[in-house]
Order: sequence, then C-alpha cells, then structure tokens
Amino acid sequence: MMADHGGIKPSGGGPVRHIPVLLDAVLRALAPAPGAVVLDGTLGAGGYSAAILSAGAAVVAVDRDPTAIAGARPLQKRFAERLRLVEGRFGELAEIAAEHAPAGLDGVVLDIGVSSMQIDTAERGFSFQKDGPLDMRMGATGPSAADVVNRLKAGDLARVLSFLGEERQAGRIARAIEARRAERPFERTLDLAQLVGKVVGRAPKDRIDPATRTFQALRAYVNDELGELVRGLAGAERALKPGGRLVVVTFHSLEDRLVKRFFRDRAEAASGSRHLPAVASAEPTFTATGKAVAATEAEIAANPRSRSAKLRSGIRMGVPARADAFDFADLPNLADLPQTGA
Repeated sequence: MMADHGGIKPSGGGPVRHIPVLLDAVLRALAPAPGAVVLDGTLGAGGYSAAILSAGAAVVAVDRDPTAIAGARPLQKRFAERLRLVEGRFGELAEIAAEHAPAGLDGVVLDIGVSSMQIDTAERGFSFQKDGPLDMRMGATGPSAADVVNRLKAGDLARVLSFLGEERQAGRIARAIEARRAERPFERTLDLAQLVGKVVGRAPKDRIDPATRTFQALRAYVNDELGELVRGLAGAERALKPGGRLVVVTFHSLEDRLVKRFFRDRAEAASGSRHLPAVASAEPTFTATGKAVAATEAEIAANPRSRSAKLRSGIRMGVPARADAFDFADLPNLADLPQTGA
C-alpha cells in the first residue's frame, strides 16, 4: 500500500527525487483545466498538485503529514492563491471541500498509501530495511506501531496481520511477538523485522522481504488506511459537481478491490432488499470510465515502485449522493486501536 506521490523538481535543477506514479494517466482521467478546482487528497511531495496547477486549475492540497505541508510552501509561493494547503485527512474530504471549495469540486485525486519520502526516512519508522523508531504514523498524533505490537493481544494482532497484510503465517508471527515482548518491548524497526524474518524464513526465489506484509499491515492499521479510503470515496461523492472526476491510484489489492467495489456499486442502481417491501431504487451516482490502468513497461523501468499501481476513475452524475454512504465497504471489525494506549 505504498504511494509514490512526489515529483517536484528543485528550482535549481538536478534530479527529481520522487517520480509521480501514473502521472500522464492521472492527468488524462482528471482533465484539469483553467477555472477548475481539484482536491489532491494525498499531497505527498506535490507531484500531482504541481502538474494540475501547471494545467491551469486551482488545487486544494490535503495531507495529514505536516512535513508534506511544509515541503509544499515553495509550490504555494509559485502558484499563490491557486493553491491552498490543508493539513488533514482525506477521509474528511467532504468537510474540507465545503470550507475551501463551497461551490463544489471539479476533480478529486487520491494516491493511496505511504509516500516514498516517508519510506526513505528511517526516523519515520516505515522501513524494514533501515533502522529507526517503530513509529509508522503518517500524522503527528496517536498510537504508534510500537504501541500496537507491544500491547495488542496475540489473537488480535494475528487478525491485523492476516487481513491487512494478507500474511499466511500471521498466527506464528503474533505468538513470536508476544513471547519476545515479555522479555523486552519492541522499539526499533530492524528488531521487529529480524524477528519476523526468523519466523517466516526466506526462500531463494522469494521476491519480497519476509517482513514486508507485517510492516504493511501495521502501517495500514496504525493509520486506519482502509477506513480513510472508504470515507474519502464517500466524501468525494458528496463534494464533486455533476461531471466532476474522481481518480484513485492504489498499490495493493485490498485498496484496489475497495475502489473497484465503490465504482461498481455507484454505477449501478441501488434497490431495497428482496425480503422487504419494494422501495424506489437510487440512481447511479457515477459513470465508471473503464478498466483499471496500470503502469507501462517503460514507466516501471524508470520507476520500479509503479509496478503494482492501478488507476481507477469515474465521472459524477447529477443525482444526490447515496445516503448509505459506506455500505459498499464490508470491512471486518479489528481490535480498537485506542485500546492499546498511547
């Protein structure tokens, strides 16, 4: 579930540190134009926002990471009143749009997951390849990954690893964590990665590190990534004008299935249960714009992190948003994160 949402080239020249994934496809699907207002719900290093602004549109750029907001100040100076920076969650998209674009949005773009600049900064605690504090918080508040692995019951932890990481050995990993933390708590990323590696092992043909799925699951859990995605999709439905475009780039099958389910649900008429009295069906709220778009071989060669990316998009219809906004999601109930303490 890793995004690579960067791409601002320093004004003095030099290499671009972060390459926006599927940028050309995003711009084709979003179709930004002068006078339009687009909400970039995952600002990151500003690659999408910069391209949208360069096309003449205004941008409301949102990110829960204060370092991303601070890093976009030069972009704001360049484009002045056409760029508004908002520190917040894209799950609050509808409320943010109501404040900063009360006439409605012409477009919404979401690049789901953690940015490469977060992964590459060891102090943020996202990487299993670089030693750092076991943190993983995209924002500056709330329980960390260390709180989760040190305090969740083994059964609850196993469910988190199994569902959010699709880790087949979730039970074994959770029990090993429980046994080790009784001796001393986990505080560093490599400490946890090494334990998971011992439990899972690694065959010569394995393409990914054995800690990949565990770290993925913990990060998604700490930041409530799937919940944010569900709320963001429903918020876009409320905030987009008729004809407005929703574009979502995902990096993991769980996220892609949610987005696919959302567009399929919203592109069909909703009807009541066959076991209840007949009710008027709700009209479709979106027109889906076709199959998912993946990175080309050339883009993958230039930016390997685009390998798993998928883009899905839709165009808002001129009917009210669904009242049952979250019924498409069908997410399981995992242990309540605040119960771990902070």
